[in-house]
Amino acid sequence: MKFIKGLLLIPMITVLFSSAFAGGGDVKKGKTLFNDPKFGGGTAGKSCNSCHPDGKGLEKSADKKEISIMGNKMKSIEEAVNACIKNPMKGKGLDVKSADMVNIVSYLKSLGKKAEKPKKVEEKMPEKTK
Repeated sequence: MKFIKGLLLIPMITVLFSSAFAGGGDVKKGKTLFNDPKFGGGTAGKSCNSCHPDGKGLEKSADKKEISIMGNKMKSIEEAVNACIKNPMKGKGLDVKSADMVNIVSYLKSLGKKAEKPKKVEEKMPEKTK
């Protein structure tokens, strides 16, 4: 019986570990970090939200292949996050594979999904005949 229970736990454990390590971070935790002025060891009293209220301007940032921050080109969203932590926030930056980085990137990706609104389909009215 214990063997069968063990076999049933394997898929659940696999899903938990794969989501944590395969880039499926926690959006809610990422949002908390986004609003935390101590995120990344920041000492300036600023959070990501200080410059990007409610994520404004970052809606598609996680999907870009190159990000420009004050004239500097970043090759990944993780590099851009660390640039913001190190400069305006006066922090240390994060390991790109850390749980905090995975979570903040997941939150940034979720901003793009919020920006995608269904397009309105306009119906054309039939022209009146004389």
